[in-house]
Amino acid sequence: MAPYSVVSAGLGWLVRSFSGLSCRCSSVLPAAFVPPLRCLTSQAGSPPKRPLNGYMRFVLQQKPAVTRQNPDIKSVDIIRKIAQQWRTLSPDQKQPFQEASLQARQQFKLDLQHYQAQLSPDQMQQQVLEKRQRMAKRKAIRKKRELSSLGKPKRPRSAFNIFMSEHFEEARGGSTQAKMKSLLEDWRSLFSHQKQVYSQLAQDDKIRYKNEMKSWEDHMVEIGREDLVREQTLSTKKKAAAKPAASKGTKTSNRMNSAKTTNTRSAKTVPKTSTKKT
Repeated sequence: MAPYSVVSAGLGWLVRSFSGLSCRCSSVLPAAFVPPLRCLTSQAGSPPKRPLNGYMRFVLQQKPAVTRQNPDIKSVDIIRKIAQQWRTLSPDQKQPFQEASLQARQQFKLDLQHYQAQLSPDQMQQQVLEKRQRMAKRKAIRKKRELSSLGKPKRPRSAFNIFMSEHFEEARGGSTQAKMKSLLEDWRSLFSHQKQVYSQLAQDDKIRYKNEMKSWEDHMVEIGREDLVREQTLSTKKKAAAKPAASKGTKTSNRMNSAKTTNTRSAKTVPKTSTKKT
Protein backbone atom coordinates (compact mmCIF):
# COMPACT_ATOMS: atom_id res chain seq x y z
CA MET A 1 0.00 0.00 0.00
CA ALA A 2 2.85 2.35 0.76
CA PRO A 3 4.38 2.34 -2.73
CA TYR A 4 0.94 2.76 -4.25
CA SER A 5 0.21 5.76 -2.07
CA VAL A 6 3.57 7.27 -2.92
CA VAL A 7 2.96 6.83 -6.62
CA SER A 8 -0.55 8.25 -6.42
CA ALA A 9 0.71 11.18 -4.40
CA GLY A 10 3.42 11.80 -6.98
CA LEU A 11 0.93 11.66 -9.82
CA GLY A 12 -1.36 14.04 -7.99
CA TRP A 13 1.50 16.47 -7.52
CA LEU A 14 2.39 16.27 -11.20
CA VAL A 15 -1.23 16.93 -12.24
CA ARG A 16 -1.46 19.91 -9.92
CA SER A 17 1.82 21.27 -11.22
CA PHE A 18 0.77 20.93 -14.86
CA SER A 19 -2.62 22.47 -14.17
CA GLY A 20 -0.96 25.37 -12.42
CA LEU A 21 1.47 25.76 -15.30
CA SER A 22 -1.39 25.75 -17.80
CA CYS A 23 -3.27 28.32 -15.75
CA ARG A 24 -0.18 30.52 -15.54
CA CYS A 25 0.36 30.19 -19.28
CA SER A 26 -3.24 31.06 -20.02
CA SER A 27 -3.05 34.01 -17.67
CA VAL A 28 0.08 35.25 -19.40
CA LEU A 29 -1.52 35.12 -22.87
CA PRO A 30 -3.66 38.14 -23.71
CA ALA A 31 -7.42 37.78 -23.92
CA ALA A 32 -7.46 38.70 -27.62
CA PHE A 33 -4.94 36.02 -28.59
CA VAL A 34 -7.35 33.54 -30.17
CA PRO A 35 -9.85 35.87 -31.92
CA PRO A 36 -7.26 37.52 -34.21
CA LEU A 37 -6.24 34.10 -35.51
CA ARG A 38 -9.86 33.20 -36.14
CA CYS A 39 -10.49 36.50 -37.92
CA LEU A 40 -7.38 36.16 -40.06
CA THR A 41 -8.31 32.68 -41.24
CA SER A 42 -11.88 33.63 -42.06
CA GLN A 43 -11.01 36.91 -43.76
CA ALA A 44 -8.10 35.55 -45.76
CA GLY A 45 -10.13 32.59 -46.98
CA SER A 46 -13.50 33.98 -47.94
CA PRO A 47 -15.58 37.14 -47.51
CA PRO A 48 -18.26 37.32 -44.81
CA LYS A 49 -21.47 35.54 -45.60
CA ARG A 50 -24.61 37.47 -46.38
CA PRO A 51 -27.15 37.53 -43.54
CA LEU A 52 -30.47 35.74 -43.69
CA ASN A 53 -33.68 37.65 -44.16
CA GLY A 54 -36.55 37.53 -41.73
CA TYR A 55 -38.33 34.70 -43.47
CA MET A 56 -35.27 32.43 -43.53
CA ARG A 57 -34.69 33.10 -39.83
CA PHE A 58 -38.26 32.03 -39.15
CA VAL A 59 -37.72 28.88 -41.25
CA LEU A 60 -34.60 27.92 -39.29
CA GLN A 61 -36.43 28.47 -36.02
CA GLN A 62 -39.56 26.49 -36.94
CA LYS A 63 -38.00 23.66 -38.95
CA PRO A 64 -36.98 21.40 -36.01
CA ALA A 65 -40.44 21.60 -34.41
CA VAL A 66 -42.27 20.99 -37.69
CA THR A 67 -39.95 18.07 -38.49
CA ARG A 68 -40.69 16.47 -35.11
CA GLN A 69 -44.42 16.92 -35.61
CA ASN A 70 -44.30 15.52 -39.18
CA PRO A 71 -41.49 12.92 -39.35
CA ASP A 72 -42.87 11.16 -42.44
CA ILE A 73 -43.19 14.06 -44.86
CA LYS A 74 -40.52 15.36 -47.20
CA SER A 75 -38.38 18.42 -46.57
CA VAL A 76 -40.12 20.28 -49.39
CA ASP A 77 -43.47 19.78 -47.70
CA ILE A 78 -41.97 20.93 -44.39
CA ILE A 79 -40.84 24.17 -46.02
CA ARG A 80 -44.32 24.63 -47.47
CA LYS A 81 -45.88 24.25 -44.04
CA ILE A 82 -43.48 26.80 -42.57
CA ALA A 83 -44.19 29.19 -45.46
CA GLN A 84 -47.90 28.87 -44.75
CA GLN A 85 -47.23 29.70 -41.10
CA TRP A 86 -45.20 32.73 -42.12
CA ARG A 87 -48.03 34.02 -44.30
CA THR A 88 -50.48 33.76 -41.41
CA LEU A 89 -48.27 35.81 -39.06
CA SER A 90 -49.18 39.40 -38.29
CA PRO A 91 -46.73 42.27 -38.93
CA ASP A 92 -46.03 42.51 -35.19
CA GLN A 93 -45.12 38.83 -35.09
CA LYS A 94 -42.81 39.20 -38.10
CA GLN A 95 -41.10 42.29 -36.69
CA PRO A 96 -38.55 40.50 -34.42
CA PHE A 97 -37.25 38.42 -37.31
CA GLN A 98 -37.03 41.42 -39.61
CA GLU A 99 -35.27 43.53 -36.99
CA ALA A 100 -32.72 40.76 -36.42
CA SER A 101 -32.16 40.58 -40.16
CA LEU A 102 -31.66 44.35 -40.34
CA GLN A 103 -29.07 44.30 -37.56
CA ALA A 104 -27.25 41.40 -39.19
CA ARG A 105 -27.23 43.27 -42.50
CA GLN A 106 -25.63 46.32 -40.88
CA GLN A 107 -23.00 44.12 -39.24
CA PHE A 108 -22.39 42.43 -42.58
CA LYS A 109 -21.65 45.78 -44.23
CA LEU A 110 -19.07 46.59 -41.55
CA ASP A 111 -17.47 43.17 -41.83
CA LEU A 112 -17.37 43.47 -45.62
CA GLN A 113 -15.67 46.84 -45.48
CA HIS A 114 -13.12 45.50 -43.01
CA TYR A 115 -12.52 42.48 -45.23
CA GLN A 116 -12.08 44.54 -48.41
CA ALA A 117 -9.68 46.93 -46.65
CA GLN A 118 -7.28 44.05 -46.01
CA LEU A 119 -7.19 42.87 -49.62
CA SER A 120 -4.45 43.74 -52.08
CA PRO A 121 -5.27 45.06 -55.59
CA ASP A 122 -4.65 41.61 -57.08
CA GLN A 123 -6.96 40.02 -54.54
CA MET A 124 -9.63 42.63 -55.26
CA GLN A 125 -9.38 41.90 -58.97
CA GLN A 126 -9.64 38.19 -58.25
CA GLN A 127 -12.75 38.83 -56.14
CA VAL A 128 -14.36 40.75 -58.99
CA LEU A 129 -13.53 37.97 -61.46
CA GLU A 130 -14.97 35.30 -59.17
CA LYS A 131 -18.13 37.35 -58.69
CA ARG A 132 -18.58 37.66 -62.46
CA GLN A 133 -18.14 33.93 -62.85
CA ARG A 134 -20.72 33.23 -60.16
CA MET A 135 -23.20 35.63 -61.76
CA ALA A 136 -22.66 34.06 -65.19
CA LYS A 137 -23.17 30.59 -63.73
CA ARG A 138 -26.39 31.64 -61.99
CA LYS A 139 -27.62 33.28 -65.19
CA ALA A 140 -26.92 30.12 -67.17
CA ILE A 141 -28.78 28.00 -64.60
CA ARG A 142 -31.79 30.33 -64.66
CA LYS A 143 -31.84 30.32 -68.46
CA LYS A 144 -31.64 26.52 -68.55
CA ARG A 145 -34.56 26.24 -66.15
CA GLU A 146 -36.56 28.72 -68.20
CA LEU A 147 -35.92 26.83 -71.43
CA SER A 148 -36.90 23.54 -69.83
CA SER A 149 -40.11 25.07 -68.49
CA LEU A 150 -40.92 26.38 -71.99
CA GLY A 151 -40.48 22.89 -73.42
CA LYS A 152 -37.33 23.36 -75.49
CA PRO A 153 -36.43 20.09 -77.27
CA LYS A 154 -33.44 18.14 -76.08
CA ARG A 155 -30.33 18.18 -78.24
CA PRO A 156 -29.69 15.16 -80.48
CA ARG A 157 -27.58 12.34 -79.14
CA SER A 158 -24.49 11.01 -80.83
CA ALA A 159 -24.02 7.38 -81.84
CA PHE A 160 -21.77 6.72 -78.84
CA ASN A 161 -24.28 8.31 -76.45
CA ILE A 162 -27.02 6.02 -77.72
CA PHE A 163 -24.71 3.02 -77.35
CA MET A 164 -23.75 4.08 -73.84
CA SER A 165 -27.37 4.58 -72.72
CA GLU A 166 -28.30 1.09 -73.95
CA HIS A 167 -25.39 -0.74 -72.32
CA PHE A 168 -24.69 1.36 -69.22
CA GLU A 169 -26.39 -0.97 -66.73
CA GLU A 170 -24.46 -4.02 -67.89
CA ALA A 171 -21.12 -2.22 -68.24
CA ARG A 172 -18.06 -3.28 -66.28
CA GLY A 173 -16.89 -1.24 -63.32
CA GLY A 174 -18.19 -0.20 -59.94
CA SER A 175 -18.24 3.58 -60.46
CA THR A 176 -19.71 5.73 -63.20
CA GLN A 177 -16.28 6.73 -64.47
CA ALA A 178 -15.16 3.10 -64.69
CA LYS A 179 -18.31 2.12 -66.57
CA MET A 180 -17.87 4.94 -69.07
CA LYS A 181 -14.25 3.92 -69.61
CA SER A 182 -15.23 0.31 -70.28
CA LEU A 183 -18.03 1.40 -72.63
CA LEU A 184 -15.58 3.54 -74.58
CA GLU A 185 -13.30 0.53 -74.99
CA ASP A 186 -16.24 -1.60 -76.15
CA TRP A 187 -17.30 1.10 -78.62
CA ARG A 188 -13.84 1.26 -80.13
CA SER A 189 -13.77 -2.52 -80.52
CA LEU A 190 -17.02 -2.61 -82.52
CA PHE A 191 -17.00 -3.24 -86.26
CA SER A 192 -18.15 -0.62 -88.73
CA HIS A 193 -21.40 -2.42 -89.55
CA GLN A 194 -22.19 -2.60 -85.80
CA LYS A 195 -21.59 1.12 -85.40
CA GLN A 196 -23.73 1.84 -88.44
CA VAL A 197 -26.86 0.92 -86.49
CA TYR A 198 -26.18 3.55 -83.85
CA SER A 199 -25.13 6.06 -86.50
CA GLN A 200 -28.51 5.66 -88.19
CA LEU A 201 -30.28 6.15 -84.85
CA ALA A 202 -28.25 9.30 -84.28
CA GLN A 203 -29.19 10.57 -87.73
CA ASP A 204 -32.88 9.97 -86.98
CA ASP A 205 -32.48 11.82 -83.69
CA LYS A 206 -31.01 14.79 -85.56
CA ILE A 207 -34.06 14.90 -87.81
CA ARG A 208 -36.31 14.72 -84.75
CA TYR A 209 -34.44 17.61 -83.13
CA LYS A 210 -34.60 19.71 -86.28
CA ASN A 211 -38.36 19.30 -86.66
CA GLU A 212 -39.08 19.89 -82.98
CA MET A 213 -36.85 22.97 -82.88
CA LYS A 214 -38.60 24.43 -85.91
CA SER A 215 -42.04 24.11 -84.33
CA TRP A 216 -40.74 25.32 -80.96
CA GLU A 217 -39.08 28.41 -82.43
CA ASP A 218 -42.22 29.23 -84.41
CA HIS A 219 -44.16 29.06 -81.16
CA MET A 220 -41.61 31.32 -79.44
CA VAL A 221 -42.00 33.90 -82.21
CA GLU A 222 -45.78 33.73 -81.83
CA ILE A 223 -45.67 34.41 -78.07
CA GLY A 224 -43.14 37.22 -78.45
CA ARG A 225 -40.02 35.42 -77.18
CA GLU A 226 -37.78 36.03 -80.17
CA ASP A 227 -34.85 36.43 -77.76
CA LEU A 228 -34.87 32.63 -77.32
CA VAL A 229 -34.77 31.93 -81.04
CA ARG A 230 -31.44 31.25 -82.71
CA GLU A 231 -29.96 34.04 -84.80
CA GLN A 232 -29.65 31.77 -87.80
CA THR A 233 -33.35 31.00 -87.70
CA LEU A 234 -34.26 34.68 -87.37
CA SER A 235 -32.05 35.61 -90.33
CA THR A 236 -33.65 32.93 -92.52
CA LYS A 237 -37.13 34.09 -91.49
CA LYS A 238 -36.23 37.68 -92.32
CA LYS A 239 -34.88 36.68 -95.72
CA ALA A 240 -37.99 34.63 -96.44
CA ALA A 241 -40.18 37.58 -95.46
CA ALA A 242 -38.12 39.98 -97.56
CA LYS A 243 -38.41 37.93 -100.77
CA PRO A 244 -42.19 38.41 -101.27
CA ALA A 245 -41.87 42.10 -100.53
CA ALA A 246 -39.07 42.43 -103.07
CA SER A 247 -41.05 40.51 -105.69
CA LYS A 248 -44.06 42.74 -105.07
CA GLY A 249 -41.85 45.79 -105.42
CA THR A 250 -40.43 44.58 -108.69
CA LYS A 251 -43.89 43.81 -110.03
CA THR A 252 -45.21 47.27 -109.13
CA SER A 253 -42.14 48.92 -110.60
CA ASN A 254 -42.55 46.91 -113.81
CA ARG A 255 -46.20 47.93 -113.99
CA MET A 256 -45.31 51.57 -113.47
CA ASN A 257 -42.61 51.40 -116.12
CA SER A 258 -44.97 49.76 -118.59
CA ALA A 259 -47.60 52.41 -117.85
CA LYS A 260 -45.03 55.14 -118.43
CA THR A 261 -43.97 53.65 -121.74
CA THR A 262 -47.56 53.39 -122.95
CA ASN A 263 -48.20 57.00 -121.97
CA THR A 264 -45.16 58.18 -123.82
CA ARG A 265 -46.14 56.19 -126.91
CA SER A 266 -49.67 57.59 -126.88
CA ALA A 267 -48.30 61.09 -126.43
CA LYS A 268 -46.09 60.62 -129.45
CA THR A 269 -48.85 59.27 -131.64
CA VAL A 270 -51.42 62.01 -130.84
CA PRO A 271 -49.72 64.84 -132.78
CA LYS A 272 -49.49 62.66 -135.91
CA THR A 273 -53.21 62.06 -135.94
CA SER A 274 -53.92 65.73 -135.39
CA THR A 275 -51.79 66.72 -138.34
CA LYS A 276 -53.56 64.26 -140.58
CA LYS A 277 -56.95 65.61 -139.59
CA THR A 278 -55.86 69.12 -140.28
